[in-house]
Amino acid sequence: MASSSSLSQIRCTNLSLAPIPSTSRLVPTPSILHLGVFTKPLGKPIVGVSSDIPRPVLCVRAVASGEEGGVAVAEETEVEKLKKALVDSFYGTDRGLKASSDTRAEIVELIAQLEANNPTPAPTDALTLLNGKWILAYTSFAGLFPLLSSGTLPLVKVEEISQTIDSENFTAQNSVCFAGPLATTSISTNAKFEVRSPKRVQIKFDEGVIGTPQLTDSLVIPENVEFLGQKIDLTPFKGILNSIQDTASSVARTISSQPPLKFPISYSNAQSWLLTTYLDEELRISRGDGGSVFVLIKEGSSLLS
Repeated sequence: MASSSSLSQIRCTNLSLAPIPSTSRLVPTPSILHLGVFTKPLGKPIVGVSSDIPRPVLCVRAVASGEEGGVAVAEETEVEKLKKALVDSFYGTDRGLKASSDTRAEIVELIAQLEANNPTPAPTDALTLLNGKWILAYTSFAGLFPLLSSGTLPLVKVEEISQTIDSENFTAQNSVCFAGPLATTSISTNAKFEVRSPKRVQIKFDEGVIGTPQLTDSLVIPENVEFLGQKIDLTPFKGILNSIQDTASSVARTISSQPPLKFPISYSNAQSWLLTTYLDEELRISRGDGGSVFVLIKEGSSLLS
């Protein structure tokens, strides 16, 4: 997009506003099972989001005097505005765990508007877009809430929940990364998927993996922690905890030298289907067979910052 300083150097003789047609495509509202896919709160405080139906986007064209052509300046598209507003609405929700009823209603409205403007009506025909690592930003899947709640335990944090899709081999891996005082570790599930329709894939989980703990540089002890609504002062324990740090580090190093622990998954809930209702290069909205919604952001996207 051209900067305002560069535009100020052009003497404009013609300024026209032309509506860009908005193509709306209603997409069924039914995403991935136990998506398993977060670290810090995403987005910024909500400034205000309109729930009106998306309006046509205006394009501003400045034409320099004496020239046949001109400098075209396109405003931010309505879809881009909706995406940013959606990510902003996740602020403080801890991936949906702490979302209020009002915030959930706002998120549902924004998701519906994005689904109605899905630029990829047949996601399974665009597997290259699905390919890669996706970070879970928000979910309404209650099955994940106990896992997210574990991140509120003292000295334990759910660092990230992600899903990595390999479209060439038709595999998916859901992974949860935990961070503790001395190490980080992950628990993953590996699955195969089959394309069943332009929007739907069938998923079968076949293996679980407990990752090898990765040592952190040192034991960082906070001044206090909050547990079950009570603030616990850790200052009196710092001396004791520091004295056992060397021993704990030695144990952690021994564990970290071991290979990941793999185990088969054979229970009845090992299968599910996933419906992708919105997909572009950086944002994905999916719905599972239980009606839950998952919003994921592609690793490396500016929406994560």
